Amino acid sequence: MNLQELGWNRHFEQYFHQLKTEGIFPARVATAQREKYQIYGNFGELKAEISGKFRFRTSANGDFPVVGDWVASKISGANNLAIIEAILPRLNKFSRKTAGKLTAEQVLVANINILFLVSGLDSDFNLRRIERYLTLALESNARPVILLNKTDLCPQLEEKKEAVASIAAGIPIHTLSALRHQGIEELKKYINPGTTVAFLGSSGVGKSTIINCLLGEDKLKVGAVRESDSRGRHITTRRELLIIPQGGMVVDTPGLRELQLWSEENTLETNFPDISKFAAECKFRDCEHLHEPECAVQRAIASGELDSKRFQSYLKLKKEIRYLATRKEKAKSRNTKKVSEKRISKLVKQIEKHKKRFAF
Repeated sequence: MNLQELGWNRHFEQYFHQLKTEGIFPARVATAQREKYQIYGNFGELKAEISGKFRFRTSANGDFPVVGDWVASKISGANNLAIIEAILPRLNKFSRKTAGKLTAEQVLVANINILFLVSGLDSDFNLRRIERYLTLALESNARPVILLNKTDLCPQLEEKKEAVASIAAGIPIHTLSALRHQGIEELKKYINPGTTVAFLGSSGVGKSTIINCLLGEDKLKVGAVRESDSRGRHITTRRELLIIPQGGMVVDTPGLRELQLWSEENTLETNFPDISKFAAECKFRDCEHLHEPECAVQRAIASGELDSKRFQSYLKLKKEIRYLATRKEKAKSRNTKKVSEKRISKLVKQIEKHKKRFAF
């Protein structure tokens, strides 16, 4: 395999040069499951694990290798296994908040050029979910592209496409039917040698079916969706980097049941430029757009210029981001306190040790 075709560039070369020692080579993570990895490089494909030193100095889950990462590795003497010594600094990453109550980042994929955000045009179609995906996609700094799959099941195609365009702020939108291999050629224009495209979306939207069309074979398992709500089962169980025959790479991902935000408030404003435009005309700078006098946002809702459902979605995401910011700050304080306590404990032990040493 050629490193450049795998996405290697000057950014990674610069940082790898600083780490380079005898026996170390660059590789890209193709799969990652419970600290077991498959990596690609000039050598082809190898199984890999992280080194003990790497595990010892890494505490946050987001700092462990994920699919798409470039890593510095070496060969272990046993079973031709690669040992990952370090991750090269990421160009970007797509993250969400870890599922559950823990306030922590979960990095799903890294070093992605384009994010294909896939939505089905069946009964599972949901504008509010697309807004949520777009918020995280914009936070990642990768280029988002919206794919509306299953045109064969959608008699209101133009109506739904216009609805998505109204919330997409100029982001490209493509309609297709992967089942009938329609619209696939348009997607190939985004995928070139060295380019990495990640597919994201709920279960059952057709991510694996689209990728099979791009691969030219049924390599990935696909499953039927429930007729009642068009929800799919989790056929894809892991994230995987796949090389496309014509050049370029795609990342297949499992459907996300839960997509909690890991974003900043300024990203939300970027994703809702229509609301930001009206907000700039409000009488008060700190207007919350709820009950304040001379609120331009509420005036736009009353006149029909702004969809009230879109505004409610904006408020919900904003509340979630602000709550997340509070949780992050509390977690940071707890971690700082733990570090201080450890340092004090270590200092006390050193003092006691010296007392015993010089005692008469």
